[in-house]
Amino acid sequence: MRIILFFTALFMSILLSAQKPVEIPLWPNGAPNTNGLTGDQEDLDGGRVANVVNPTITVYRPANPNGMTILMCPGGGYARLAMNHEGHDMASWFNTQGITYVVLKYRMPNGHREVPLSDAEQAIRIIRQHAKEWGINPNRVGVMGASAGGHLAASLSTLYGSDETRPDFQILLYPVISMIPGITHGGSRQNLLGNNPTKELEADYSLERRVSPRSPQAFIVLSADDGAVPPMNSIGYFLALNQQKVPVSMHIYPIGGHGWGFRDNFTYKRQWTEELEKWLRDGLKFEKK
Repeated sequence: MRIILFFTALFMSILLSAQKPVEIPLWPNGAPNTNGLTGDQEDLDGGRVANVVNPTITVYRPANPNGMTILMCPGGGYARLAMNHEGHDMASWFNTQGITYVVLKYRMPNGHREVPLSDAEQAIRIIRQHAKEWGINPNRVGVMGASAGGHLAASLSTLYGSDETRPDFQILLYPVISMIPGITHGGSRQNLLGNNPTKELEADYSLERRVSPRSPQAFIVLSADDGAVPPMNSIGYFLALNQQKVPVSMHIYPIGGHGWGFRDNFTYKRQWTEELEKWLRDGLKFEKK
């Protein structure tokens, strides 16, 4: 009985020693660009939000940080954000592994395609600027994204403006990757690029075409029966990374559809989370700097 009480007390002390989450504005002095949206944020059902005017990051710090940080980009078709099951709900799971977890609430494009990526780049800048304070390694900062948030995470991984905003690894859940009709997710394409984008613009944001040897190592997971975002998005990106000799691990489960995030009702939740935990622990190869 004493042993049980001891470990219960130890577990509770670990939980209580973890830092409370802190929300930080991305642009406290005003963003360098605008998506034209004004007014108040819209809080929708299921933890979704829309009309994000003031983008932020919410930082979840573990009790015992291992130096690694993950910046999460929730999905929502570049129209809204699924902040819970593709965002905040994963915080405790990552924190128990010693990983600092950061959820990005980014602005929608609304006809200004550069806006979401500028928010993601600013988020990774802020993380690295706080590296010493948060007990993290600035050279072990990864990006993660689901669905259209996966497109944003892959955009940060291929279209980053400098080494300052280049992630060290990427994790993609059932991501939108291509903007090519027949492969892409129509809503994400329209919301990001408009109704009639040029072929050049289409190619610029088809991220399987933007991979380079400097693209960060990747972990990709999806369902084969995804009817919203065709699996060819992930497969094409996997092949492009592999061709450029960028380390990549991909896991395709037979059923599950789209948008499961961290939900318990996804049949293969235990499998994908175990594979990701193993990859984060043993599969990553970091550059010496």
